[in-house]
Amino acid sequence: MKYFLIGYMGSGKTSIGKLLANNLELPFYDLDAYIEKEENLPISEIFKTKGEIYFRNLEHENLKKLLSKNKSMVLALGGGTPCYAGNMERLLKSGTSVYLHYPLEVLVDRLWDAKENRPIIAHIESKTILEDFIRKHLFERNPYYMQATHTINLESETIEEAAQKIQALLQKS
Repeated sequence: MKYFLIGYMGSGKTSIGKLLANNLELPFYDLDAYIEKEENLPISEIFKTKGEIYFRNLEHENLKKLLSKNKSMVLALGGGTPCYAGNMERLLKSGTSVYLHYPLEVLVDRLWDAKENRPIIAHIESKTILEDFIRKHLFERNPYYMQATHTINLESETIEEAAQKIQALLQKS
C-alpha cells in the first residue's frame, strides 16, 4: 500500500512520516529530500537559481518516478505538491492520502521559528505578515488538501501521538 502525507509546510510530514513508516514496516520517502539527492542541490538553491516553475516541474517528474518505482511506501510530500500538474489526481489513483491539518496559529508559530530554512517565507519580517501569507496559501491550497482520502486534525500532539493517530485511522479504513 502507498500512503501519502500532505499538508502545509511545517505540519511535520517528514517527522511523522518516518515514524509512521517505521511502525508500518514500510519504506519512507520524502519528496523534497529525493529531489535534493537527484539534483545534488538543496531545494532553497533550486528555487533561488532556477525558480519555482522549474522546481514544480522537477517535483512532478520525481513524484511520477517515485510512484512508478515502489509498491508500498509512506511518502511525505512538499506543501505545494498536490496543487500542481495534476499531482493530486495522481495521488488519489495511486494510494491513500492523509491531510495533516493544523490550526493556523500552530503553523505560524512553527514556521516563524524555522523560516530561515524555508525559501518561500525566509523574507517575511513579522508574524502578522507570516500569518497573512499562510492564510492566503491555505485558502488557495485547501481545495487540493481537502481531496485527501483522510483528514486528521492535529494541534499539540507529539510526533509519536500523531503517527499513532494516523496509523489507527489507516487500520480502520
